[in-house]
Amino acid sequence: MEEKKDNFRHFVRIGNTDLEGNKNIANALRKIKGVGFQFANAICNSIGLDTNKKTGYLSSDIVKKVDSVLKDPLKFNIPAWMLNRKKDPETGENKHLVTADLDLTKDNDIKMMKKIRCYKGLRHMRGLPVRGQKTKNNFRRNKGKVSLGVKRKAGAKAGKV
Repeated sequence: MEEKKDNFRHFVRIGNTDLEGNKNIANALRKIKGVGFQFANAICNSIGLDTNKKTGYLSSDIVKKVDSVLKDPLKFNIPAWMLNRKKDPETGENKHLVTADLDLTKDNDIKMMKKIRCYKGLRHMRGLPVRGQKTKNNFRRNKGKVSLGVKRKAGAKAGKV
């Protein structure tokens, strides 16, 4: 038991993110931006890692293996439908993006939509909801300072008639 305490690390760095050592590996991987529940389980299953194992007890070899699965999941037999970037418009290949790459690609996609002036791009430009939501009641923050409700007269009080 004392051997395990020597090997325990409170923070493990995987995918440019610090993960808590006290959490299970499957839950800790979900803290990486771009990795969800299903993808975290797929990573663990592809390298034969127990999902309930604490992150702090992982050896450096396993950490490197998990990092390599994050960088190229297709090499480790993770199906293409699990990836978050299928048929990339620029390259045409399937990839899985995490952390800063995900943010950068999302911003570039929005800029491209604005540039080609498609419907979604126009909605982004105007600050309106993009995915078909109604705008009558919600999204008031986008319409400027408009006071809603009934205004009382200056001298009127609640009890007087």
